[in-house]
Amino acid sequence: MSSQKEQSIKILETIPSFRSWRQQFIKQDKQVAFVPTMGSLHEGHLNLVKQASEHCPIVVVSIFVNPAQFGPNEDLDKYPRTLSHDLELLRSLNCVDSVFLPKVKDIYPSGIPLEIEKQKGTFIEVKGISHQLEGTTRPLFFRGVSTVVAKLFNIVQPNHTFFGQKDAQQCAVIRALISDLHFPIEMHVGATKREHNGLAMSSRNQYLTPEMRNYATALYNALTTIKNGLGKGERNREILLSKGYEIIEEATKTVKEKNLGFELKLDYLSVADPTTLEELQEIEEGKGAIISGALFVGTTRIIDNLLFNCTL
Repeated sequence: MSSQKEQSIKILETIPSFRSWRQQFIKQDKQVAFVPTMGSLHEGHLNLVKQASEHCPIVVVSIFVNPAQFGPNEDLDKYPRTLSHDLELLRSLNCVDSVFLPKVKDIYPSGIPLEIEKQKGTFIEVKGISHQLEGTTRPLFFRGVSTVVAKLFNIVQPNHTFFGQKDAQQCAVIRALISDLHFPIEMHVGATKREHNGLAMSSRNQYLTPEMRNYATALYNALTTIKNGLGKGERNREILLSKGYEIIEEATKTVKEKNLGFELKLDYLSVADPTTLEELQEIEEGKGAIISGALFVGTTRIIDNLLFNCTL
């Protein structure tokens, strides 16, 4: 891409101004790719933006920290916000046409208190694949994600949209949302980008000290061990998961013995059906699985997943 795109990147902060800008590409019959983000961008986000630019001549990125997907006791207030740096990174790619920066009052005109019983307005839930896995620990999360993504799709009107594999359940939820609500959008899932030690890139990694990062890899190592077991022909859920639990337990024990000032605490390990996200007791020959998990490293919760014989 030429440096012209860098110079002409449009920063749009209101829904009317974005829609007015978007209108020209409808008239020109130009396809638009959309990468929704909450900011605090890392290489994983940038990789999605690059993929978007390969599919469409027009690329839109949104940055919006969505209150609706945070529970009352979660990290909304301290979630990393690095707008200046994010814009710098996006400009450096020379392939972004617009960055959409909506305000909370525009996305949620009725307000958005974190307590669900106080909320007013329209919300969207994708039933059947939102309650398990991440939904067990964060019961409001996918309701908030589905709602904001539907609103952003309605505003941006993209032809293609790009999400990261690291949030595998989110990808399944959004794919169902697109299908069920008849959005004329093609969804693409980009592979998880990882640190040199295997840790999945995440905005929340900023909360981790170097020591924490070293032990956070226990989750990736556990998932890799489970996937390797599947690759060698093991199909029994309990046997597969036990190997993963051993790795987490060993890392947890080491952190405790070294008195490092934080603890590891496993939230879950899962071997689930790629379509229904229900737990698999036996993995049938030739069938796929999503191997996923969540781990608390101190107070920071990290998630990760690997795919076995399936795509998202």
